[in-house]
Amino acid sequence: MAKRIVVVASGRGSNFQAVIEALQRGMIPAACVALVTDNPKAYAIERAEAAGIPVIVVVYAASASRESYEQALLCALQEARPDLIVLAGYMRIVGQAIVREYARKMINIHPALLPSFAGLHAQRQALLHGVKVTGCTVHFVDESLDGGPIILQRCVRVMDDDDEDTLAQRILIQEHIALPEAVRLFCEDQLTIVGRKVRIRQ
Repeated sequence: MAKRIVVVASGRGSNFQAVIEALQRGMIPAACVALVTDNPKAYAIERAEAAGIPVIVVVYAASASRESYEQALLCALQEARPDLIVLAGYMRIVGQAIVREYARKMINIHPALLPSFAGLHAQRQALLHGVKVTGCTVHFVDESLDGGPIILQRCVRVMDDDDEDTLAQRILIQEHIALPEAVRLFCEDQLTIVGRKVRIRQ
């Protein structure tokens, strides 16, 4: 039976679009059963609607507290019954209850070669440190900040004239390759976590 994917996004959703296109090409043996977003103005919503994917909006400001928001988000995810949750530009830290509920079933894309430059503004951090190579990482989500077991990484050379935007654009190209590939590997049951390492069976 095809696995059920739920994507969680807050903004443009270009990585979401990359997953949609991979699904449409038959690259990923799964179905995207919902987009969940905390932003009712997210462009990702338009991408979902164009692809016929149901949209669930859980607005942070509509909740009385962070705890109540997290509970509403957890309920939305549970109703969608995902086999895999894909964080694709979700701009909030996922609460512990959700991480524990979906341990080893939630992945994230980060615009750096983790464990370097975790958190926000990863491209800016890379430029400030003067690294020669950066890139992107797809990893399982755990209770640490961008610290879960690494599934895939792709490298990008840092040019002397790069600024934050140009570097981000080139990293994004690699994100659009890495994320659908990681989703495919998960959905084909090719991933095994051994300690901190992710083994790929192929």
